[in-house]
Amino acid sequence: MSHKEIPLAPSVFAQARRRVSAHAYHTPLLTSRLLSEASGYDVRLKAEMFQKTGSYKIRGPLNKFAELTPEERQRGVICSSAGNHAQGVALAAKIYGIRAVVVMATNATPSKIEATKGYGAEVVLHGMIWDEANEKAKQLVAERGLTYIHPFDDLDLIAGQGTLGLEVYEDFPDVDVIVVPIGGGGLISGVSMAVKGLKPSVRIIGVESSGAPGMLESVRAGHVVTLPEVDCIIDGLRVKRVGENNFSVVRQFVDEIVTLPDEEIFDAVRWTMGHCKLVVEGAAAAPVAALRKGLIKAPAGSKVVCVLSGGNINLDQLKGLRWN
Repeated sequence: MSHKEIPLAPSVFAQARRRVSAHAYHTPLLTSRLLSEASGYDVRLKAEMFQKTGSYKIRGPLNKFAELTPEERQRGVICSSAGNHAQGVALAAKIYGIRAVVVMATNATPSKIEATKGYGAEVVLHGMIWDEANEKAKQLVAERGLTYIHPFDDLDLIAGQGTLGLEVYEDFPDVDVIVVPIGGGGLISGVSMAVKGLKPSVRIIGVESSGAPGMLESVRAGHVVTLPEVDCIIDGLRVKRVGENNFSVVRQFVDEIVTLPDEEIFDAVRWTMGHCKLVVEGAAAAPVAALRKGLIKAPAGSKVVCVLSGGNINLDQLKGLRWN
């Protein structure tokens, strides 16, 4: 590819796996009879809503903090987040004995704000989307001398998120397709590199909100682009600019990106709750939405994993929307 090559060695993911597994759960891979019958595939759901903090976001910081120098730990850490990265950083910092400050958008899910505080982090509210919160975080780095922890554009973080992919392969080595939501690109970067390092034939398909298709537009342009605006209310998918490292990985390891409007993703939230009895947040339901809408193309009988990335949903977002 024309952009910088940054594949991580299998040993990097193996090391991340040891660090992450010491504190995080190996979450279950659940069979979905209804999705399998409807799609013609053998569908499994990677249930990361059962992870500590309610999402996969604990994985990256657990690996990242192990790489910090004593001086960086002493200064304390700061991150910006829509909510899940906030909780992951806060809990990982507590485990490592590091002071944490988190900048969150003012419209972040209240439960995510309270959970982040509950893990011992200082929460600063700023802006309406992640990009605005991130600018505030960078300002506080300069003012307080804190160590900045990017929510997705960081190779140590990517390696930590990739441990989810290692678990999928360990539990389901015959997997043919893995469908992953895309916000900034951290999860799909880690999963795609980790899995293709073990089984290159696995197809990795990313799912974005059609109102915030930052990765798709970047891939089409051949470089990272900043969206002029986003029309998306799903916090885990609401990003104007994906990461440079993430873009480089996606160009090399991700086979396809599909998009859906928020309404169809919320339909999948309700469907998953009603039929699978699993509480998922919007971003986590995106792979299910793509499967239900026929956007995942594979031979009949293919073994497909949908990554349900978390379950920290603001139930108020579902009010007034039709259940089906």
